[in-house]
Amino acid sequence: MSKRLEFVNMFYNKIDEDERLSRSRQGQMEYITTMHYIHRFVKPNSKILEIGAGTGRYSIALAKEGYDVTAIELVEHNLDILKKNSEELDNIQSFQGDALNLSRFEDNTFDMTLVFGPLYHLYEEKDVQKGINEALRVTKKDGVILFAFLSVYAIMYNDYFRDNFVMGIKENFTENYKVKHFEEQFFTGYDIVEFEQLFKGKDVEHITTVAADSVLELAEGRSDFGMADADFEAFARYHLAICEKRELLACSSHVLYICRKNRVERK
Repeated sequence: MSKRLEFVNMFYNKIDEDERLSRSRQGQMEYITTMHYIHRFVKPNSKILEIGAGTGRYSIALAKEGYDVTAIELVEHNLDILKKNSEELDNIQSFQGDALNLSRFEDNTFDMTLVFGPLYHLYEEKDVQKGINEALRVTKKDGVILFAFLSVYAIMYNDYFRDNFVMGIKENFTENYKVKHFEEQFFTGYDIVEFEQLFKGKDVEHITTVAADSVLELAEGRSDFGMADADFEAFARYHLAICEKRELLACSSHVLYICRKNRVERK
C-alpha cells in the first residue's frame, strides 16, 4: 500500500465522516452550497458519478431525488457505511476505487461528475493531472464537473494561529511563499489561481469558482461563536448571494471549481 493510501485509510477509519456535513455550521454550509450548485447545473434524468463519495451524503441524496448515481470510494470503512445507508435504493451503485484509475468506466459515460475529496490527498502534479483527466474522460461532452479543493490560506488561518504559525509557513510554503504540496501534509491546499491553472489547455470551459463554506471553520473555533437557526438561515442566503466573489474565495476552507466539458475537442 502506498503512503497516500495508508494515510487516507488510517485517517478516515478514525473519524465520523458520515456526520461531517451535519454536525457543524461549517459542514451544513458546505453541504447547502454544494447541493445548490449541483442543482443549478444538473439536468433531468442525468447519470451522476461521485468520485471520493465518502459515506455517500451527496450520492444518496441525489439518488433519492431520482438520479442514476454511481459512487466510487477509496476507504473501505466509508464504503461499507455508504452501502448500508443506500441498500433500499435501486438507482445507486457503489464501488471501491481510486480517483487515479477509473478504467471500469468508458469515455463519455456520465452527465455530471463530482470530485469532492480526492484532490485533498494528491500531491505530485502528475497524480493531480491524472485525477483531473480521469474525471474529464468519463464525463460526457457538454457535461459538468465539480471539483472540490482546499484553500491554503484558509488552512493557515484555521490551523496555525495556535503559537505554530512558523510551522505553518514551513509546511505550506517555500521561502518565497510559493505553495508546496507533499504527502506528509496529508491535506494539501492551493492558491485559487494556482488551482485554476491546472485546467489550462484542457477541453473544458470554466464556469465559476465558489467558496463552499466561507469563514465558518475559523469562526467555530472561537469560544464565543454562536449561530441560532434564524441567523444561520440568514447567513446561508447571504453566503449563496456572494460566494462567487473573487475576493472571498481564499478565506473559505472548501472551494468548488466548476467546469463544462467542451462539446467539440480543441485543435
